[in-house]
Amino acid sequence: MIGTASGLIASVPLAYAADDDVLSRMEQEMHRLQEAQAHVQKEQEEINRDLVVLRSEMAKHRGTTTHGATKTPLTETASARNGGVSPTTHASTAGSSHHSLLKSTQLATETETTSASRPARPVSSPTQIRDRVALDRNGRAVTDAGTGSELAVVGRRAEDVMVHFAENGVGPHPRETIGAQAAGAVGDRGVFHLGPVTIMLGGFVDMAAVLENRHVASGTFNYWQDMPYPNEPRYHTNNFEGSARYSRLSLLARGNINSEATISGFFESDFGAGAVTTDPYESNSYAFRMRQAYLAYDDNKAGWHFLGGQAWSLLTPGRIGIVARQESLPETIEASMLAGQTWSRQWQVRVVKDFMDHRLWAGFSIENPATLYDTTGFTNSNGTVSLPNGNTATIGENGVGLTNDTANFSNEIAPDLIGKLAYDPSWGHYEVEGILHFPHDRVTINHTGHNNTAIAGGAGGSLILPIIPSKLELRAAGLAGWGINRYGSVLLPDATLNAKGDPVPLFGIQAQAGLIAHPNPHIDVYGYFGTQRVGHAYFNSDGSSYGYGNPLYSNAGCLQELSSLTCSANTRGVSEATIGAWWRFFKGRFGTVEGGTQLAYARRDIWKGIGGDPHTSMSQIFFDFRYLPFQ
Repeated sequence: MIGTASGLIASVPLAYAADDDVLSRMEQEMHRLQEAQAHVQKEQEEINRDLVVLRSEMAKHRGTTTHGATKTPLTETASARNGGVSPTTHASTAGSSHHSLLKSTQLATETETTSASRPARPVSSPTQIRDRVALDRNGRAVTDAGTGSELAVVGRRAEDVMVHFAENGVGPHPRETIGAQAAGAVGDRGVFHLGPVTIMLGGFVDMAAVLENRHVASGTFNYWQDMPYPNEPRYHTNNFEGSARYSRLSLLARGNINSEATISGFFESDFGAGAVTTDPYESNSYAFRMRQAYLAYDDNKAGWHFLGGQAWSLLTPGRIGIVARQESLPETIEASMLAGQTWSRQWQVRVVKDFMDHRLWAGFSIENPATLYDTTGFTNSNGTVSLPNGNTATIGENGVGLTNDTANFSNEIAPDLIGKLAYDPSWGHYEVEGILHFPHDRVTINHTGHNNTAIAGGAGGSLILPIIPSKLELRAAGLAGWGINRYGSVLLPDATLNAKGDPVPLFGIQAQAGLIAHPNPHIDVYGYFGTQRVGHAYFNSDGSSYGYGNPLYSNAGCLQELSSLTCSANTRGVSEATIGAWWRFFKGRFGTVEGGTQLAYARRDIWKGIGGDPHTSMSQIFFDFRYLPFQ
């Protein structure tokens, strides 16, 4: 009995151990089945996406074939599969996706062969040959819908483009490039869905530095008009400055209104502003600032696009169509970009219409105005200017309330009016543009006064030539006119005053050109030259000199250190030549890490006065590292 009891007691742990072993095997099998299920679901999603591409190519082929077989646009097939960009920009795509892409391309080619013998269907308009297939909201089925619906929002989400564009050999920005980052590209890794709204995150951590042979206390944001002459000790000293203040955070919220229309809101900020408490000695407390904040509405079928808020000015050159976040901006490390670059970020209300199946674009915007006055020779106190005849001109007021109390805000009677035409043929991107601006002030005489308004404006254009598509492109842009100099990076004056106190717009011209190479998906190399010039307007009264660029101003003290003589140095023009490169040396699921360097040489010329017109120059080398977690 005792032996039997002992045997029973000993068998209890063995039974429990056996049960534990069975349970463990069951859990392992369940885990294996769950992994298999997830793999099957992923493969199903890939198949559905490939089916979308295949049906899209079939629809295009059937709509465009007229006599025999036509050439299947394999690059467009790959482009649609990768979110609308060249396959070279997605070299790090997962192996399974690449395999599925090859299969869909082969199927599309086979479909071309079998479809060649079918009678062509009549085509009455470009709209009828549009892709009519898309993924449903769960990404697991195919639905018939317009080009602007799920395929645009989900299938092309990686490019962050809200409409389908005509191929021009230039195409939208590859998101990883510096030009795209400057324009405000968001990534495809920080994507969240809140009901019908998609939230996309963008931005980067930035650590930029500059070493220069002159001391200009503007960091990596060049302020060329402060480039010193030999009369200042800082002309003779080198300067090093580094900062993380241009680290950036952006957010795009976007949703479908219907199968063809989307509405979106975009916000972008960095730490480029300097608060009163900012100093480089302890906390480096640069202020959070607004770069862009706007809402947009896009109707892909009707071809209407609206934007309201703070964004890149319509005068800023673009890459394709007239679309926000597709501006053509230099790849430079310097935050001021390039002397001669046309740009501004400001409040605007913009309406754009596209024609010819997204190849011809017309845009018009009203934008926040501002006038940069030069009052050399006058006595200017808080925007109140004393005239030589005893009268007073009021051109503005220093900020109050929540505006900057050290900056003068000019009187403005109307917004700037800007129009643009953009054309995307099969090769290149071309733009022409024009602007009207209305400098405005008030002159007071013996306790009464009158208002004065001048009419200023100009015209310009830009182009991008894909010399070797996706490998080498030529960019050029320019703007010329009167009273529009603030739209250039150098911030030369827009206007001065005449003897009666009326605004006198100054003529100006700004231009830039560059070559940008992408030898492989990880390296960008660039070289630019840019220049901005301004005219002069002046008068003399009772032995005194007034206006901008007056030849009776003295430049006699510009060349001697701490000279007691005057150095008026009214800037006539600034030119800059620069070369640089970026290398994206880490890229994966964790994001992208890139490094860059840039060499720049700038020259500042002044209007000739007493003592001549000496020039000054500055050489700089920039360094930068960025981590882009969402790219």
